[in-house]
Amino acid sequence: MSGKLNLLLTAVLVGCALSLVNAQYRARHLFIELGNVQQQERQLDIDWAQLQLDQSTLGKNARIEQIARTELNMAPLTPARTQYLTEGVK
Repeated sequence: MSGKLNLLLTAVLVGCALSLVNAQYRARHLFIELGNVQQQERQLDIDWAQLQLDQSTLGKNARIEQIARTELNMAPLTPARTQYLTEGVK
């Protein structure tokens, strides 16, 4: 009877040990995955800040005016170049 009990307790002990090893392996694996996701989060935050900076730079009036003058050959509107249209006058 004592031999069967020892065998049963040994089997339970081995099962618990294997379960512990499996739990530690999974915890280690999840910890590594967490580190990777945190690194990705930091990179996305950096990219977001860069995009916000680019958006504010590209939307400035001075830059838009400079592009309109150089690339589109546009000139600012002056009163001398303004044509007024009136209804009914020929």
